[in-house]
This record gives sequence, structure tokens and C-alpha cells, in this order.
Amino acid sequence: MSRSPSPPPGPSQRQLRVGELIRRTLSEILAQGDLHDPELEGVSITVGEVRASPDLRKATAYVLPLGGGNREAILAALRRNKPEIRHQIARSMALKSVPDLRFEIDETFDRLDAARRMFADERIRRDLEAPPEDAPE
Repeated sequence: MSRSPSPPPGPSQRQLRVGELIRRTLSEILAQGDLHDPELEGVSITVGEVRASPDLRKATAYVLPLGGGNREAILAALRRNKPEIRHQIARSMALKSVPDLRFEIDETFDRLDAARRMFADERIRRDLEAPPEDAPE
């Protein structure tokens, strides 16, 4: 009985490398303000991560406007300007083809804030500081 090989546990080095190259290039494009969209003018956008699919045909960019406000409008503007963004990425990078870009809000910072609030809670701190019940006295 032959088994099919199990999928790798995470992204390949190639996926990571392409994702990081796109992230840097996208960050530069957004910082330079080369996109002529009123929704994007004067807005600082953080590109936290870009994840490339295994076949490198799709890439999801996780973005967050500075301060976290106006998220949906920024997301809509990025999606509207996707062809221009892909064109600028293609000019800046030496890839055979630029992946189809998808934009999502980066929820990482929200999760970090929630974890900080949880650990700041008095009941949680008390439980963390208490010795284990099965520890010898």
C-alpha cells in the first residue's frame, strides 16, 4: 500500500522569499504615494505580511492603515488599484509572473492587544503566579 506524501508543515522557502519580496515592494509603492486614489492619499499603510500560495499564482497581502481606522475604505481602494499595484510590482521585481494580489486586514495587532488585556486581568495574573496544585511544598 503506497501512501501519498504528506503536505509540508508550512510554506516553502520559495513561498517565503517571494512573499517577503512582494511585501517590501508593496510597502515602498504605498510609502511613495504613486497610486493616485483619493482614499490612499496621505494614508500610511503597514504591510505586515504577504503569503504566497504554493504555486505562486496568488498572494495575500495583510495590511493595516496607521491607527487602524477607515479599514474598509482602504481595503476597497487597494482592491480597486490592484492592476496598477501589480504593474508596479512587476517593474520592480524579477519574477516570471506577478501573483494575483488579494488584500486583507491584518488582525495580528488586534490579537496582540486582546492577549495583553487578558494577561493584565487580575484573575489571570493571580492564576499564573499561583504554584501548581501538584507541586511539593
